[in-house]
Amino acid sequence: MADLVLILAWVGALAWPALLGFGLWRGLKSGRGPGWIVWTIIGVVSVVWALGIRAFLWEPETLEVRRVEVASQAWRGPPLRIGVISDTHTDGPHMGVARLESIIAQMNAERPDIVVLLGDFVAGHAPLAERSAGEQREIIEGLAAFRKLQAPLGTWAVLGNHDWWYDGGTVEQGLASAGIQVLENRRVRIPRSGGVFWLGGLADFDSLRAQPSYLEMLADLPEGEPVVTMAHWPDVFSTAPERVALTLAGHSHCGQMNLPFVGRPIAVSPGARRWPCGLYEDRGRWLYVSGGVGTSVLPARFNQPPEIALVTLRAF
Repeated sequence: MADLVLILAWVGALAWPALLGFGLWRGLKSGRGPGWIVWTIIGVVSVVWALGIRAFLWEPETLEVRRVEVASQAWRGPPLRIGVISDTHTDGPHMGVARLESIIAQMNAERPDIVVLLGDFVAGHAPLAERSAGEQREIIEGLAAFRKLQAPLGTWAVLGNHDWWYDGGTVEQGLASAGIQVLENRRVRIPRSGGVFWLGGLADFDSLRAQPSYLEMLADLPEGEPVVTMAHWPDVFSTAPERVALTLAGHSHCGQMNLPFVGRPIAVSPGARRWPCGLYEDRGRWLYVSGGVGTSVLPARFNQPPEIALVTLRAF
């Protein structure tokens, strides 16, 4: 469906200028120019056409690098520069392996200390068994591309709902082949100059193995060592404990459409409605929600361009 919408967008992008040019030529040839009513219709349609070009064909192909500063009372040691990539949907519209590789190159240029991948590597809703060989190949090549990420403290990931709808085990295996470990209600201890910290990952709500649990992820964790948590859904933040310095999430796509006077009419979950995009603080707890780089369902973005983020976490 998304591919069909994109085809129709291209048809409209080409058809309106051709139709307008033909109509004006016929009018000039016959010696009759358009009246004010016709000019009004032409103006309205042209504005809609231009907005459609922006939303369906131009903005989804752009990329912003968001730089965010977080000062947390739960953080210890020197600042940590975290590269955030979410919701790539590699086999979906406006993406593909070549574009993903250019996004990875842009992240490498930011020189993060660590990179986190926040799920939804796959587009669409169909399971693996219903995908064509070409789709399966593009998904595997997209996962393999993450091997090119460069960060001294490594690249880590969680899975998203689209990954589980496709086949979570296959996506996890593809990431593992690229040297990337998936954390599902687990954590890893990461040593660095100036002290250690823990990186945890929460299960996805659509996981076939577990439900997201800070409690399980933090079980028996020594006191005094700071924690950063990866999640796909921002909804998990409602149960975040104070000792977690920062939770990083995706899933929302920042609504994809941020309309004047309306805001973001699309929310994919209650948490995405409450925390749709950007940085949030609640009683000393911090959440950053990435807008992601791909699109889902509707192959469009308006006033909400694709993004990668560099989040610098400091002690308060």
